[in-house]
Amino acid sequence: MIIGRIIGNVVATRKDPRLEGTKLLLVRPLTLTGEDESGYVVALDTVGAGFREKVLVVSGSSARLAEGMKDRPVDAAIVGIIDTVEVTD
Repeated sequence: MIIGRIIGNVVATRKDPRLEGTKLLLVRPLTLTGEDESGYVVALDTVGAGFREKVLVVSGSSARLAEGMKDRPVDAAIVGIIDTVEVTD
């Protein structure tokens, strides 16, 4: 799992039919302190996340186990909107 922030949308007018009706979002990975990491992930939204929200993203086989993802060609799925992150040393 990764913690990330929604930085944009992906619009694909032509795509696999199993992705019809889904929302694809660009997610920037974050450090535990909330700083941006390099790169991005395109993830399928399963929770109704919005721009600039912190989210929890799963990838690989875990993404295909998320609600409504069975038999969809997905490698990353947003499965939670994060309210807070608390790190204890």
